Amino acid sequence: MSYQFEIQEQLTRPALSIRARTPAQALPQVIAEAIGTIMAYLDSLGERPSGPSFVAYYNRDMNDLDIEIGFLIARPLLGNDRVQASELPHGKVATCLFVGPYSEMAPAYAALAAWVKEQGYEPTGTSYEFYFDDPSRTPAAELRTEIAFPLKS
Repeated sequence: MSYQFEIQEQLTRPALSIRARTPAQALPQVIAEAIGTIMAYLDSLGERPSGPSFVAYYNRDMNDLDIEIGFLIARPLLGNDRVQASELPHGKVATCLFVGPYSEMAPAYAALAAWVKEQGYEPTGTSYEFYFDDPSRTPAAELRTEIAFPLKS
């Protein structure tokens, strides 16, 4: 499969999110529950997301993933006891659009990592996945996910 890679300058973007730790096999349930909680909170404020949902991965320990699940929002909002105000930081990011089932993303990650190295950049170690489609409404083969690696300056 061929991928389109890009280096972008990302501006600071406000978000609402939930930080969690989970084993990889529980990811679908943890993500679905967090998205539902954040959407309910946004609804209670009369607000909507301004961009796709995302998951930030802060480590690679498949038995104890440190993740942040959230939505981009148009302006900073206060959080509550579970949903936290957060932001995606400013800086250069390397991106790749993956189309297909979430379970088949590993080759796209590897290809992006190799491309980043070829370009002379070093990733920070955090990665993001931005989900453009609802898996309950979109066939797995058509799911669009942007993978983003923030880069060290």
